[in-house]
Amino acid sequence: MEATNTLLEKLKNPIVAAAVAIVVGFALGLSWGWIIQPVEFVDATPDVLRADYQQDYLRMTVDSLLVNSDTTLALRRWENLGAAAQSALEGVRASSNAQERVAVDGFEKLVSAATPSVPSPETGAEPDPKTGTNETSTFKYVLIFVGIVVIAAVGFFAMRVLRPLSSPKDGETTPAQQAQKINKNAQQTDYEEMGLATPITQSMTTYVLGDDLYDESFSIESQAGEFMGEYGVGISDTIGVGDPKKVTALEIWLFDKNDIKTATKVLMSEHAYNDPAIRQRLEAKGELVLVKANEPVRLQTETLQLLVTIADLEYGSGPLPANSYFDRATLELAVWPKSNG
Repeated sequence: MEATNTLLEKLKNPIVAAAVAIVVGFALGLSWGWIIQPVEFVDATPDVLRADYQQDYLRMTVDSLLVNSDTTLALRRWENLGAAAQSALEGVRASSNAQERVAVDGFEKLVSAATPSVPSPETGAEPDPKTGTNETSTFKYVLIFVGIVVIAAVGFFAMRVLRPLSSPKDGETTPAQQAQKINKNAQQTDYEEMGLATPITQSMTTYVLGDDLYDESFSIESQAGEFMGEYGVGISDTIGVGDPKKVTALEIWLFDKNDIKTATKVLMSEHAYNDPAIRQRLEAKGELVLVKANEPVRLQTETLQLLVTIADLEYGSGPLPANSYFDRATLELAVWPKSNG
């Protein structure tokens, strides 16, 4: 859950979203072009065949000439091999027996007489059979580059055009912005007035219905700036379907660099706490606690302790069971060294 929320949060960055869109679009394009609807060659000439298939084609051409004596057809088939013709002829000669070689030599005399520019093995250089392949490969890479540019342009255009549709209207605040305002106006507890030591760190955090990516974390540092651990709160479980998510449990955690185990507790709504199926599903996440306003919840590790107080709590109303999900929940989190608890 935490990893998913972190990923979704990163996708809010336009640069990250554009990069992901390009990669996904490129992958989908390759899948479509190579797997779903690959290119089909129709009426292609044998010069695009593999070298061994070109030799088979030429061998059949020689056999056809012996049977039909159609020199025009034989010469047209020879020309269809293009630059690879001479190389294919040499391959056929090398793999032929003495009787077959006589037919191959006769075919070579025919094409030499009809096309004087075709060099023989004794008088001219052999053409490069890779020329056609290189041209094809270059064209393929050009197409791939053009495809990447097109996908990037489409992704950028979609981001610029569609992004305003998902942004809040003028004057309307998002749930996360509402939460920040609540945190700013919330009154923190003065623990010194209560006769307690000043916490190492003290924070306010608020969940508001609609903040589907709610996940807060805070660092713990000593007065000397030494890292001691982290603590935070996030969505643990939801109820019902549809948007926004109906959060029925929040997960609080405390990480201590001197402890191999992270302390975790699950703050559950009244309905979730009394539902055996939900309790069974969440037991693996940590100790289950019924959330109550102004009732503190304590987490302890090897050297740290976290005190969580529900400063404000309001359940949502709707077709779901009563007191089953939170409309708003404000938590005050304070951390002390365990020895001072």
